[in-house]
Amino acid sequence: MATILHLDMDAFFASVEQHDDPTLAGKPVIIGNHPRGVVSAASYEARVFGVRSAMPVVEARRRCPEGVFLPGNRRRYAEVSHSVMDVLRRFSPLVEPASIDEAYVDITGTQTLFGPPEALGQRIKDAIRAETGLSCSVGIAPVKFIAKIASDYDKPDGLTVVAPQAVALFLADLPVGRIPGVGKRALATLSRLGVRTVGDVLAYPPDFWQRHCGKWGLDLHARAKGRGSDVVVPEHEAKSVSAENTFGTDTADRQQLAAWLLRQSERIGRELRQEGLRGRTVTLKLKFNDFRQITRSRTLDEPINSDAAIFAAATALLDAEPLPRSVRLIGVGVANFGDKPRQLSLFESPAEKERAHDGKIDAALDAIRDKFGREAIVRGRLFDGRKKDR
Repeated sequence: MATILHLDMDAFFASVEQHDDPTLAGKPVIIGNHPRGVVSAASYEARVFGVRSAMPVVEARRRCPEGVFLPGNRRRYAEVSHSVMDVLRRFSPLVEPASIDEAYVDITGTQTLFGPPEALGQRIKDAIRAETGLSCSVGIAPVKFIAKIASDYDKPDGLTVVAPQAVALFLADLPVGRIPGVGKRALATLSRLGVRTVGDVLAYPPDFWQRHCGKWGLDLHARAKGRGSDVVVPEHEAKSVSAENTFGTDTADRQQLAAWLLRQSERIGRELRQEGLRGRTVTLKLKFNDFRQITRSRTLDEPINSDAAIFAAATALLDAEPLPRSVRLIGVGVANFGDKPRQLSLFESPAEKERAHDGKIDAALDAIRDKFGREAIVRGRLFDGRKKDR
């Protein structure tokens, strides 16, 4: 039988900020300061006031006026995340990042090296604290979904081990909403059936669940019995790289929208090059002032990762849209990674020359920004806008 460990960093983004700036220790730190944005993360001190992730920033300020609202630093969070994942790989080669701040680890058979699961869980927690200065919560169980529930059982800084023989007892009295994938709509359906705990699910046979809820009902019954995946996949290929921004004031100014697309294309291009990726599908995302949202995509003949090529495809999609209302959010993404086989030519085509030229410019910009920071060099068409922003 497998032994799966799930690690979840505690209030990750906010904790990184508190660690990097000791004056924030003990204060309600909230990541997200755009007046029309949403909260990305909240420290435990902020959660006391009812502040939660995905809450509108306006509501968070109303609930916690003394909160420290920060814009966040994704690059710094990614850096710390890499350190966390490196620590996990010291204990097992089978590490599956589930997000920037959580991962599954297959620790089956590691007892000879690191001791029983509980001792290993504590060693991992101690190693992460020593490496990053941050706390995490760990759950250990025979399958992934129970390990995930266990990591949330005693937060923050928790360690919960569910042995195979204790699975039924652990699940029985849990609210059924604790099972991953059971959302508000599912809860409403289950409530009508008189099901409130995981144990209540087992009061009905599988054919009852299939009759009322189809395949999802069978999956729910299986999970209530503690059945689930124990397969840890070490690497996940990125499905897409994207960037988006919400404006302080809605706009239908195409020049302003194009300027934002250029900024986003630079961010995406840089990330793609860092990861050694090229994508063929470019997607434009627009949200209008009535909150209606649309996406438009274009698949190219050749995979790209240059700022100029991403920007050209994104602006072509924008130019094709009539913009019936002002825009409150714009974003662009690149997906469909991999190089498409193509016929090689003895002579360099104009398109190939252009790609080579763009590649040299991007490489030069990346090198300067790596050494001196992201704002060290700015494209001319963005310079006036960034001066105004400051």
